[in-house]
Amino acid sequence: MPFGCIAKRQKENCAGAQRSRTSIWLSAKAPRIVRAMAADSVHVPKPSLSETVFGLFLRLVSISCFWFGLGYWAMLIGFSLGGQGRFDLLSLPWRAAATTLAVVYPVAALGLWLLVSWGPVLWVVAAAVEITMFEVYPQIFGSRPFLFTLHLAVAATFVIFRAAIAYQRSRQARAARIDLP
Repeated sequence: MPFGCIAKRQKENCAGAQRSRTSIWLSAKAPRIVRAMAADSVHVPKPSLSETVFGLFLRLVSISCFWFGLGYWAMLIGFSLGGQGRFDLLSLPWRAAATTLAVVYPVAALGLWLLVSWGPVLWVVAAAVEITMFEVYPQIFGSRPFLFTLHLAVAATFVIFRAAIAYQRSRQARAARIDLP
């Protein structure tokens, strides 16, 4: 029971009194400035089309990262490559690289799916490790030129989306400054 009801020993329904006290801010009895602030505070900006498509793009990259991570895990446990890629049969460079990518890719996939800022950062780390493996050390890891092209295309698409979103936000901020009295 609220303290005000006990102190005043009112016979009215205290629950109804509490309800009316909390809703007074939205009623006609509230000061005009409070009513204006309440209506203004409810507004939540709607994401633009480019932000929505960018979120979809990040989720597609997330699915591919998860797929790559599963591929590295399948190799390490001997499920793929006829069991010849098992961890205990790999050379030391392959052990380090495959284990790193088997951990980083699924975590990057989670970050990309949740649309958090560390998701793309971990994807860049995983892509850098993979590009270093197959482009800098092809004598140890072999060569996969399509993988480099794929990572480059994803990075370029990411940069284009971020630039478009930054341009839209700067235009919106400029329009808001112009509209001020």
